[in-house]
Amino acid sequence: MGKSRLEAFTDGVIAIIITIMVLEIKVPQGADLAALQSGLPVFLAYVLSYVNVGIFWNNHHHMLHAAERVDGRVLWANLFLLFWLSLVPFVIRWIDEAGFTAAPVAAYGIVLACAAISYLILERTIIAVNGPDSRLAAAIGSEFKGRISLLLYVAGVVMAFIEPWISIALYIAVALMWLVPDRRIESLVKS
Repeated sequence: MGKSRLEAFTDGVIAIIITIMVLEIKVPQGADLAALQSGLPVFLAYVLSYVNVGIFWNNHHHMLHAAERVDGRVLWANLFLLFWLSLVPFVIRWIDEAGFTAAPVAAYGIVLACAAISYLILERTIIAVNGPDSRLAAAIGSEFKGRISLLLYVAGVVMAFIEPWISIALYIAVALMWLVPDRRIESLVKS
């Protein structure tokens, strides 16, 4: 099975997710900077979410370039990833309506953690289809960054019930870790 349809479908779904996220941003209730300032926290949550969705898309793109083939298992694993990413606009809206309070901030972390887990499942499924000696398997290695990311997401979920802003800082730290595409795969794609 070719991977071009999977890539095109994923690109389309992620484009819709980003569109929904931006449509959820409310227009300020005034014409001055104070009105704009009141919406700044939610706008920054949108920026963080945009970056997170972009990171998943970018790494997904590189991973599929390293893969030689996909099968039905990969398609389902990919849908599982897209399911969790599709919940990002929901949790942003909840944060917008409830504020940066414990439950919405924890839910944001849960969605990101589940997206990360589903990405790892997709990665392992692609490796299973392409074989343990595939280019992708050779590039992956230890998954240190992935493990640290999951640990920080879980810590963020727990911290949301103590101090939600610490959770947000942890989520930002994970995004900063992944802002540069996965070099293991990127170097493989360039060769």
